[in-house]
Amino acid sequence: MDTRRLILVMIFAFSSYMLWENWQRYKNPPPVTSATANATLTSSQTNSEAPQPSVNLQARGETTGETAGAMPGAEAQPVSTRAETFTVTTDLVKAVISTQGGDIVGLELLNYKENDDKEKNFHLFDDQHQYHAQSGLIGNKLPSHRSIFRRIEGPLELAAGQDSLQIRLEAEAVQGVRVARILTFKRGSYVVDAAWEIVNGSEQAITPHAYFQIQRDGTEPAGGNMMMHTFTGPAVFTDAEKYQKVKFDDIADKSAKFSKAADNGWLAMVQHYFVSAWVPQAGVQREYYMRKLEGSALYQMGVIVPVGELGPGTSKTTAVSLFAGPQEQAALKATAPGLDLVVDYGWLTLIAAPIFWALQFIHTLVGNWGWAIVVLTIAIKLAFFPLSAASYKSMAKMRVVTPRLKQLKERYGDDKARLNQEMMKLYQSEKINPLGGCLPILIQIPVFIALYWVLLGAVEMRDAPWIGWITDLASADPYYILPVIMIVSMFVQMKLNPTPPDPIQAKVMMAMPLIFGVMFLFFPAGLVLYWVVNNILSIAQQWQITRMMEQGGKAANDAKA
Repeated sequence: MDTRRLILVMIFAFSSYMLWENWQRYKNPPPVTSATANATLTSSQTNSEAPQPSVNLQARGETTGETAGAMPGAEAQPVSTRAETFTVTTDLVKAVISTQGGDIVGLELLNYKENDDKEKNFHLFDDQHQYHAQSGLIGNKLPSHRSIFRRIEGPLELAAGQDSLQIRLEAEAVQGVRVARILTFKRGSYVVDAAWEIVNGSEQAITPHAYFQIQRDGTEPAGGNMMMHTFTGPAVFTDAEKYQKVKFDDIADKSAKFSKAADNGWLAMVQHYFVSAWVPQAGVQREYYMRKLEGSALYQMGVIVPVGELGPGTSKTTAVSLFAGPQEQAALKATAPGLDLVVDYGWLTLIAAPIFWALQFIHTLVGNWGWAIVVLTIAIKLAFFPLSAASYKSMAKMRVVTPRLKQLKERYGDDKARLNQEMMKLYQSEKINPLGGCLPILIQIPVFIALYWVLLGAVEMRDAPWIGWITDLASADPYYILPVIMIVSMFVQMKLNPTPPDPIQAKVMMAMPLIFGVMFLFFPAGLVLYWVVNNILSIAQQWQITRMMEQGGKAANDAKA
């Protein structure tokens, strides 16, 4: 297997992978319109039943008092016209909160722009996908995410010098039990603390549970790249089972497998660059659930935590943190152990994680993500310099003997066995290993693929400018300048490689830069930038080694003459 065949195999494998990813993405059903989602929302939620805590969860000190009742929705009426919304503004987000359940029904990220309209801020929670953060209590006549609350007057904007902003909503007392929903927003953070405050003014003990869930339809967000498929769906993390992604289809047919009970971990809704996650306090027993609402395109996934027994005249508060924002790895790590795994590098995580750390470190020095990619590419090229040199030396030797290989083919073209025998003699006399260029390339492939996934998954590249016309490293080059440069550089590399003896193979190899380059027209500019810099460095290294080898070969021939 020579280097040319290896390159063909690599290109074929990569192209096949991209086509498979593209087919996987577009075989899904089209998005549900807002009107359809709203129509199904009322009927499905009205008839839905609450997530019931398992016997095991109830048995952990909460078996006395009343049992967990039906859910929010089982006894609830259709969406009330009394529900109102109001907006909370911090330094990072604008959150739209409904008085129905105190749900967060809209979340605008002030530091990130929409994919297709850079004049508008990005919305994580929205009505288009019915993407909402909901919560409620499980217990006899306790409020759910469908109950109407009353907002207690107070500021709705985080003032200068203020570190946190608390929003309080209260439900109507039932049988002496008073319930308040408290949302606490923090400066410089995408974490919202969601708490339930329960005061038992009745004459009986109660043992409620609290649930915290995310509701969303099963379609991918708009604005994705058609050449690259990224995961959209729920994920669960526990110390025992680690990171588990769950497909919407598996939830729909009730075949989803994930950790359902633990005293650690979190549950998240993942999409490209962004995530929302419910994170209960460490050591608190919790139960995870996922379900598709009957007769609807909507899914609900959440976590149930016990509040504990409340005797007459006692009160208790239970809280769970909600992270809703970009997949910034430092913020994710600070929020919960393992939450940074939502930036999914797959089986190459062990290689990709240190690559991202290096990229981030370089960014702190140069202050620009585009130049950080350039510097990192140079550093990786230097690290693999000896391997690349060995590969290019092998190619250079093959280039030197190519005319003699053509002569052998002309002489023994009809006798394959004799041709192979003469070729092996030539390789031995010139001390050429036909496989010498393969191993160095194979060793580098995992690193290059890991870097590909780092640049694809890093939200830091989103809306990050480089120079001039490149204003977003996560979007395609608007003028296709970088892809064109890459195509040209690939043609130059082909010219430096030994010409294949087979004319058909030679034509195929010359067409590869165009085929490969067309794919890169739609790739994020950051990825294309990496390939352009890598190609230019490879050309310089290969040209120098080839020149030295050809001069050495010429000198040797002159000496023999």
